[in-house]
Amino acid sequence: MNRDLLPLLIALAAGCGLTSRWHPQKEAVWLYQLSQPVTAPQPGVEVYVLDLFDTPPETVALLQRSGARVVAYFSAGSWEDWRPDAALYPESVLGAAYEGWDRERWVDIRALDILAPILSARLDLAVQKGFDGVDPDNVDGYLNPTGFALAPAHQLQFNRWLAQEAHRRGLAVSLKNDPEQAAALEPYFDFAVSESCFAEGWCDLWQPFTKAGKPVLAIEYTDAFTETEFLQQVCSAVPAGLHAVLHRRKLEGWGVWWGAGIAVPGVAKDLVSQPNHQSADDRPLAS
Repeated sequence: MNRDLLPLLIALAAGCGLTSRWHPQKEAVWLYQLSQPVTAPQPGVEVYVLDLFDTPPETVALLQRSGARVVAYFSAGSWEDWRPDAALYPESVLGAAYEGWDRERWVDIRALDILAPILSARLDLAVQKGFDGVDPDNVDGYLNPTGFALAPAHQLQFNRWLAQEAHRRGLAVSLKNDPEQAAALEPYFDFAVSESCFAEGWCDLWQPFTKAGKPVLAIEYTDAFTETEFLQQVCSAVPAGLHAVLHRRKLEGWGVWWGAGIAVPGVAKDLVSQPNHQSADDRPLAS
């Protein structure tokens, strides 16, 4: 390294607030649970994705003491009227209703001067509660009927800003969906969360992440696959780097993991070649 550049690099690192952070790699068992609280560590779970606002810091600390990592979910690209900071969003940035989700609207991601303080406060809250990372949702508005003329360049700018702000606080950050921009965004993100890529046939778009050694949590839902279909159609075709899981839409803790090594009560499976799961008749993983 050129010694003359060293002071500059140190100054840049300090100015950007760079801190060490968790880098997801080999963690294979991810529990994505938003609609029911997790009250105790679950056997075999390595990473929890939980709601930023609904999860108390005591729960985060409890799960971390079990050796797990904990990621905070929040919606970055939409407005939800029940959130405690909902009143901070002016009408000017609220767009079309989010189809299929009551009380939710898209936001104008071009208005970073307005959104930045709100989202920065959410990232600060994640730090205050002790989360290891964040999972900002709805960062593909340019592909949806938001009510705004969003272009791919607007989405790239917004998503890169989110990632940089998360890293500045020492948080790992996921790219949620938006696989069309995976190649451009992979250098900025630590892992990805995918919904329905097997059902819709676009899992190969995550190759920029998997080739970089960054994990992709591939969530499929029971309205597209039964348990049997998931095991036969998805689990037989999972590429390296993708961690496939079958969840119900309500994301209450029930799931089917492929080759995950979870010890689930009442289910005895080969942990290498067979799934570890509870049937729909068993109790959910979380209490």
